[in-house]
Amino acid sequence: MKKLVFATNNSNKRDEVARMLAGKYEVLTLADIGCTTDIVEDANTLEGNALIKAEYVWKHFQLDCFADDTGLEVTALNGAPGVITARYAGEAKDNQANMAKVLANLEDKSNRSAQFRTAVCLMENGTPTLFEGISKGQITHEKAGEEGFGYDPIFQPEGHTITFAEMSQDAKNAISHRGRAIGKLITYLTNKDS
Repeated sequence: MKKLVFATNNSNKRDEVARMLAGKYEVLTLADIGCTTDIVEDANTLEGNALIKAEYVWKHFQLDCFADDTGLEVTALNGAPGVITARYAGEAKDNQANMAKVLANLEDKSNRSAQFRTAVCLMENGTPTLFEGISKGQITHEKAGEEGFGYDPIFQPEGHTITFAEMSQDAKNAISHRGRAIGKLITYLTNKDS
């Protein structure tokens, strides 16, 4: 089975993607390849951050890889938290604090529409290819659910009456931003390999 590095140390994300790529690729994390560097994501776009991570792995390990960056973009907050989604409430990357800040900033807003957007950069032989996935929905008034991670307990996807955190992993993968972006990546890899 071909090896493909997912430039992350987030085991939740790796497990989510490994399930989608099961039987096609062995998905490795940065730790699996011995990369202990904290790759600085200082681009001002999601695409830029995904490219930084993918380029780093290729340059230092010569392994095909992909990297992602995801942002929660809230309409009433002018697209915030966006590229600083993980650090919205500070450098500690505290999910509870991040959710609390979004809910507080939306307290007096009637428009609660939002979207999660994932940019994925695949690096093959030093050549980047970009993919994007979007999940539209709205921010709930309070947290609900125990599944998932990040902002999942306050994000209700379009066409559903429950949050991402109330869905099973498979149900979320079928409609999630990362699922859609990785789906495009999988289609691309499958077509290329056939």
